[in-house]
Amino acid sequence: MIKIFFRSFVELTGHPFSSMLLKKYTKSRWSKGLVKPFARAYNINEQEMEKPLQEFLSLHELFTRKLKEGARLVSQDEQELISPVDGKIELFGEITNDCRFHVKGQEYSIEEMLGSKEKAKKYERGVFFILYLSPSHYHRIHSPAGGMIKNSWKLGGKSFPVNRLGLKYGERPLSTNFRLITELERSSKSIAVVKVGALNVNSICTTYTETSLKKGEEIGYFSFGSTVVLLIEKDTIQVNNGLQPGQDIRVGNCLGTFLDED
Repeated sequence: MIKIFFRSFVELTGHPFSSMLLKKYTKSRWSKGLVKPFARAYNINEQEMEKPLQEFLSLHELFTRKLKEGARLVSQDEQELISPVDGKIELFGEITNDCRFHVKGQEYSIEEMLGSKEKAKKYERGVFFILYLSPSHYHRIHSPAGGMIKNSWKLGGKSFPVNRLGLKYGERPLSTNFRLITELERSSKSIAVVKVGALNVNSICTTYTETSLKKGEEIGYFSFGSTVVLLIEKDTIQVNNGLQPGQDIRVGNCLGTFLDED
């Protein structure tokens, strides 16, 4: 019953017209009056912002804010895979032999997530990370490792929420929501950065201009809270033993160590 109600609510609120109104409002100066209350309510750290709170002219500017130089420490050790975002570790683990994993009682297919059996096959028995960003988190996305951009593509349309309720009651939101995928290659191994849109707000923008990325380099941003799924090929990394589902994570924190000797 809860699932039926939840999905019906998303259908009603996920109409393109509703989405358009929400996007227009958050980008308009009419939303400026909510900037300070929002920052206070969510305890956003104003000291690390690139510019003072009073200079933000809309909620969109606050959501997509940049940070001061040095606000996030990125290890120079190229053997470390780092978190590409600030957020919370929802889950991580091994991808099954048939390219699937389970979250909140739902089964996810990598083939469905990436839109191709051929693209999914390379991640069989690899590692996945699900990193959730709430509306209060820093929304810019950074490269989890240095490497070459092999491919980038978009999939999906309407978006369910990607918070815990969304993962439990939504219709496989991580593999059916609007998503923008960037695939990197490092030492002949692939890393997929799957950026998943949130309810009503499918705006995911890329900011990179080159075909190669440095570790920690900005690659894009969400215009609202959302989720990043990392997919890593088998025998590529050793997951950091200190990681736990539910823990907070920041850009630059170590997720694992590469097994190669580059």
